[in-house]
Amino acid sequence: MALPQSPLVLIPARLASTRLPDKPLADICGEPMILHVWRRAVKADIGPVAVAAAEPEIVAVIEAAGGQAVLTDPDHPSGSDRIFEALQKLDPEGRVDAVVNVQCDVPTLEPAAIRAVIQPLAEPAVDIGTIAAEIVDAAERSDPNVVKAAVAFPDGQRIARALYFSRAPVPWDGGDATRPLYHHIGLYAFRRAALERFVELPHGPLEQREKLEQLRAMEAGLRIDVALVDTSPLTVDTPTDLERARSFLSN
Repeated sequence: MALPQSPLVLIPARLASTRLPDKPLADICGEPMILHVWRRAVKADIGPVAVAAAEPEIVAVIEAAGGQAVLTDPDHPSGSDRIFEALQKLDPEGRVDAVVNVQCDVPTLEPAAIRAVIQPLAEPAVDIGTIAAEIVDAAERSDPNVVKAAVAFPDGQRIARALYFSRAPVPWDGGDATRPLYHHIGLYAFRRAALERFVELPHGPLEQREKLEQLRAMEAGLRIDVALVDTSPLTVDTPTDLERARSFLSN
């Protein structure tokens, strides 16, 4: 077993957010949020990092900081489609063998989490790696905005196969709140072939029902394994989230 040898980290970013317009450029401690995420991805040190931007304003911010960005079609329906276009533009020769998709709205993401997401790909049968953290806030167990990964980690192991993802509290805990539930964190490592296949797949009924695109992959038979990490990063979706991120990073 061996990890991919030529991974590329891509950060899809667009300004057209409904709940928080111009989100990647939102100021956090004097810098745009996208710069905080980009720096953490660079610090993970698993491969080159580039931003797949929908607008030239994002490209300008990254390039001014000395980073790499590529302009993509602003009308892509998902971040996965955006990073696939960026991959084709940045590596038409096919040298990249894995792509790590880091969301642009996780400014508190630990570089260790980015390193963790590629670890499941050491197993050749795994198509996609992702990460999850044990839920510690009781309210999150039933919160539909907190996606759960149905996965069983054998004793002492921190990587296991995902069986399902849901907005419901799965697996059932039988009323025993001490039984762990796992918060899925939307960070993915795709083998190149898996990403190429994924973006061509039709949207499946489970994906449409749960509004979770990773279920499209599972419905098509792609294997997703999950690496367990210690904490969940703050995702910035609303002005309230933005204030929380500012407070966290200022300290």
